Amino acid sequence: MNQALTDLVLDASIVATLCTNTPDNDLQTALERLCVQGARLWLYSGEIHDTLTRVQTKRQTTESAKSMTMSVARQCLDQKLPRYQWLAALAQDMECTDDADPLAVALICSIERLGGNAGILSGMPSRLDRGTPFIDTDTVFASESEPRVDFIDLKTQQDRIRPTLESGIHRVLHHGRYVTGAEIEALEERLAQMAGVEHCVCVSSGTDALLMALMALEIGPGDEVITSPFTFFATAEVIALLGAAPVYVDIDPQTFNIDPAKIEAAITGRTRAIMPVSLYGQCAEMDEINAIGQRHSVPVIEDAAQSFGATYRGQRSCALSEIACTSFFPAKPLGAYGDGGACFTRDENLAIRLRQIRDHGQDRRYHHAHLGMNGRLDTMQAAVLLAKLDIFEDEINRRQVVAQRYAQQLASLESEGKLTLPIVRSHNTSSWAQYTIRVQGRDELQQALTKSGIPTAVHYPVPLYRQPALAQSEANCPQSDRAAREVLSLPMHPYLGEMAQERVSQTLAEALSCLLVDSDQDAGAKV
Repeated sequence: MNQALTDLVLDASIVATLCTNTPDNDLQTALERLCVQGARLWLYSGEIHDTLTRVQTKRQTTESAKSMTMSVARQCLDQKLPRYQWLAALAQDMECTDDADPLAVALICSIERLGGNAGILSGMPSRLDRGTPFIDTDTVFASESEPRVDFIDLKTQQDRIRPTLESGIHRVLHHGRYVTGAEIEALEERLAQMAGVEHCVCVSSGTDALLMALMALEIGPGDEVITSPFTFFATAEVIALLGAAPVYVDIDPQTFNIDPAKIEAAITGRTRAIMPVSLYGQCAEMDEINAIGQRHSVPVIEDAAQSFGATYRGQRSCALSEIACTSFFPAKPLGAYGDGGACFTRDENLAIRLRQIRDHGQDRRYHHAHLGMNGRLDTMQAAVLLAKLDIFEDEINRRQVVAQRYAQQLASLESEGKLTLPIVRSHNTSSWAQYTIRVQGRDELQQALTKSGIPTAVHYPVPLYRQPALAQSEANCPQSDRAAREVLSLPMHPYLGEMAQERVSQTLAEALSCLLVDSDQDAGAKV
């Protein structure tokens, strides 16, 4: 099978073959193998009647039994097919055609929106004679069985919530309130309840959430904001955009979060806020940080872009400080299908200020009390997030299972000193936005894993004070420098299956062994 073929539509003839009294077990096995490789199977809803009719033909005996038989046919689909999705029929698919097989034309039209190298599996000679995109079963039988490994897997998540997702999107398309629809308020209520705070303000991105939080606290030129140097650029970027100065405090080498023991020494008369980052899904030591802020009358902003869904001493991330900010970037534990973010607070006055800033500083229509920005979340993204919230808690639990499997599978490598596994403090739970190990020779290891088909990422290769746009030659953060050389994020998502995860761990072990052998040989050659 062409390895690029990852979406396969099954036409009515194939479904009938699978779901009659004498199913093609070989075909069923081949399709299951395809799913293991990461492919998605589709049934075109525009052919649903023909599909179910073919399935129930041999069962139907009387006209009165038809409705019952059609129900049986659907049950048969669910039993005999591996996981599949319904491909919606759109208006353009159903345009009149003079073709002898108008459904074949509709099928071809429908798969164009799947993109990539999608195909239609058919057993009908007339369709196969058309050639691509129609393919026969021999192509499926020739497929390999090695499980595909995705760094994140939004496809499987989307398949799981497709009915709710499509319903929500179509509802927005129908009412047409694309910016301030009712879905925004519904989402804010659910997010606030989940976090355990009174107010949630949905905004256009995680970056804008941080920016608006600083604006709400009236931070500007000449001010200083203490933060971590080991995080994504946006954390310090928003500070600098307001004319303030980021002040970097080094990280705890175990958690990668800002070291609270080093914060107080960095406070000056110009310090206006402390902004710890809850990196990789684990909350920073917020009790200690809040205590420092209180002693110096400095507000604390939690950058929770990666930690929504995590807990700290029994409380949810985003409920741990004056203001918390999260991101709904697609790769985050709770991700939209585009940019999005939110601010959280218990302070009503701050919430009011945030809402005004979000909408150009308006306190009422066309009356701008102060400067703001266009920071509103699109209603369409709210609809997506509402659908995802229905399964969010389950996905967080699944992430815990994946993390536990990694810990078990990689424990021997850690005991041998070949790598360091992530540490989650006993009073914390992580949302596992990333599963990040530490390893010597990170770059060489990453190259070896890439060659073996294992995707990885580096979060983050350059500390913020070494970025050209924010360079601070006087900054001294050795733990951040070391982390930037050693961290490597492995595939992590709720749908990482045991076989795929075992492949990651085995490939990692093999790559480390090969690199160590090569290193020993090089050392011997120099002696």
